[in-house]
Amino acid sequence: MKVNNDIRINGKLYKVGSKIPSLLIFPFFLIHMLIFGGSGFAMAYFGEVDTIFLYMHGGFAIFVYLIFYLVIFGLDAVKWMFINAALGIFGIYSELRIVLRQFDKEIADFPWTVHVVPFTYYVLYTFLIYQAVLSFTGSHGNPKKKRTVEIAYIAISTIIYFIIYLNG
Repeated sequence: MKVNNDIRINGKLYKVGSKIPSLLIFPFFLIHMLIFGGSGFAMAYFGEVDTIFLYMHGGFAIFVYLIFYLVIFGLDAVKWMFINAALGIFGIYSELRIVLRQFDKEIADFPWTVHVVPFTYYVLYTFLIYQAVLSFTGSHGNPKKKRTVEIAYIAISTIIYFIIYLNG
């Protein structure tokens, strides 16, 4: 994949437009975000949570991730993240409802303010999955293939979310 801004990884400088191995980016961020997102999820839904602390902890990490996303993926791709987020609200609600039920909890048990950080982590994580799909299918440099992958991604996501919603 090509980087959209200069970035230094392990002391090596990658200039704008240079290729960077996908395996340098996705495993690190997928694991890192799973840990931070998991901790944000645990803080939000288990035990008493100070919403201000939740916003400080999650907000700082989310801000840092957004900077990395802009540097690595570029503004157009980050714009697509928000498109993905609009699609994902349905999916987030459906999946979070199922996960919380495993712990005998409901989304309605918590004020909407508690959901902001876990929902935002979910958006960031699904964006990373979307970028990985584009990268691993070789769609970044091929507009026709990218469009096909995007349509398939939306269709598959919608079907999965609909099935989860109906079974929740």
